[in-house]
Amino acid sequence: MSWKNLSEFVHHLESRNELIRVRSYTDPVLEIAEITDRFSKLPEGGKAILFENTGSDFPVLTNMMGSDTRIAMALGVSSLDEISENISDLFSGLMSPKSGWKEKLSMIPLLGRMQAWFPRSFSGKAPCQEVIMNTPDLRKLPVMQCWPFDGGRFITLPMVHTKDPVTGVRNVGMYRMQVLGPDLTGMHWHRHKTGARHFESYKALHRIMPVAVTLGGDPACIYAATAPMPENLDEYLLAGFLRKKPVEMVKCLTQDLEVPAFSEFVIEGYVDPSEPLVWEGPFGDHTGFYSAADWYPAFHVTCITHRSGAVWPATLVGIPPQEDAYMAKATEKIFSMPIRYMMQPELRGLHMPVCGTAHNLALVSIEKSYPGQGIKTIQSLWGAGQMMMNKIMLVADASVNLYDYRSIVRNALQKLVFPRDLIFSRGPLDILDHASPSFSFGSKLGIDMTRRFPEEECGEACSLQIPGNLSPSDFKQALPAVSEICLDWFKEGLPIVSVSLKEEMQASYAEWVGICNSNPAFSAVRVWIWLDEPVNIYDPWQVAWMALSNTDPSRDISIYEQPGSGGVIHINAFSKAGISGRDWPNVAVMSEKISHQVDTRWSELFPQIPWIPSPSDKTRQLHHSGEAMVKKPE
Repeated sequence: MSWKNLSEFVHHLESRNELIRVRSYTDPVLEIAEITDRFSKLPEGGKAILFENTGSDFPVLTNMMGSDTRIAMALGVSSLDEISENISDLFSGLMSPKSGWKEKLSMIPLLGRMQAWFPRSFSGKAPCQEVIMNTPDLRKLPVMQCWPFDGGRFITLPMVHTKDPVTGVRNVGMYRMQVLGPDLTGMHWHRHKTGARHFESYKALHRIMPVAVTLGGDPACIYAATAPMPENLDEYLLAGFLRKKPVEMVKCLTQDLEVPAFSEFVIEGYVDPSEPLVWEGPFGDHTGFYSAADWYPAFHVTCITHRSGAVWPATLVGIPPQEDAYMAKATEKIFSMPIRYMMQPELRGLHMPVCGTAHNLALVSIEKSYPGQGIKTIQSLWGAGQMMMNKIMLVADASVNLYDYRSIVRNALQKLVFPRDLIFSRGPLDILDHASPSFSFGSKLGIDMTRRFPEEECGEACSLQIPGNLSPSDFKQALPAVSEICLDWFKEGLPIVSVSLKEEMQASYAEWVGICNSNPAFSAVRVWIWLDEPVNIYDPWQVAWMALSNTDPSRDISIYEQPGSGGVIHINAFSKAGISGRDWPNVAVMSEKISHQVDTRWSELFPQIPWIPSPSDKTRQLHHSGEAMVKKPE
């Protein structure tokens, strides 16, 4: 099933009780974001929300793909597994050997179906050009400000169309856009992205770069713009495959580019590489932290068109889970099959837990058939497209359930010997990784948890022991600097301790680690996680999220070899503000004023829905100061 436009998709969501309409006025500055955050963090992703009164001519749709059910609806399937099966069938048909002419002829229907997925030209007046703003003015659009210390209002679901100036090959990417004036935005394309490469090509040729930004249309097109497609492969081919029909394209009015004819909005313009860059950001990002302001190209708007009755689509990112977590699930299902067929035939599963915010943690399962295959998989995936930005990767056997986190941790602590089974490396990282000593470059950790072949056995095997009668007072007696200590992991049969320290005591971290390693009473503890005092160390999700976010593996993971136990690791997940060599980001949380404002208006906004507390109430203590970044001392 495919969708012509967002209005059609909205009606479908409503018919399936997957949408809430908000008829009272809601402010695009912070208020819509606060409401969206409350629903998106409900079990199973809550509901999609249509804000009908935004102070503009357009309603705002948020959280439209923020559940397993809605992302499947958006992509026209009953479940994401259906997409995996379709892709598996496709690659099996394309790549299986053909021994005779009859088998080769059997490919014709498949190739015919593939031909039908390619984008095609729309005939007649395109719906996306029904209304033309004679004088383009971005202030007429209900653009959101998501978090209190954002640099301003940001377009958060833009499909940015560019093309290579030499080959003419199109690229569609999703890069946030800060509104800087009525006809000016920043263009936040990361250095690893195709849009940035196109920009550099235009710069080398001393040419102005045409750009077209679309919003909305078929949700399959929105998803395709986020997908990690191989370079020079059209995103609208993926959209055509997902919707089982081609995306119809129309020429822009002022730029030499084509865009989907059924888009809700089209913002046409250009980037002039000869111009000075503009200051863009900060922005509360999908990591849950603010990304720093920086210099980016300026996008000049030459024309805005939209569909009659257009719906403005927006997404909220911040402390997970948010809508992007469910879109990432689709990416896991869609792209694990091509990786398996084209470069990793042993691959059986790929999962990126929400606490790892896409790039911090990847769990992989393989069918292992020779020694060293786990290590080979890690190193190979670190060289595969967007997987190059992964920071920590764990590889397990095909029998392991990658979604059973406690079982994975238990198996790891039973099997792994530190440092034998840990692979430290260096390479590119996502630019949002704030823990790396250098911008977009740092260390990586691979964990090989696969079964051992005889050739791989070396050193003493470990044995999982659970500390006996240890209590918090035992730890505090030996470690008086500890603010809080969590031993809840012991109840799960896991020898893990999470502790919090006040900032002024963290300078003596090495001393505390030495005490832990030398104290016989703690010999059975295999993992120590050290966190800042405000972190809720009794919340496993928050501990995992903060530890993954604040850790550079080579710098912050120390290993103590302990014969018979498999070794001990200490994870330094403190804030590195002032000592990392970089500005350190604050956690993105809503202000108490806005949270209280929504609380006060709840019965007016949602007369039939019980009150939902603000998620920021649980994390506001993690925000260190009244700004986006914690500055380095002068």
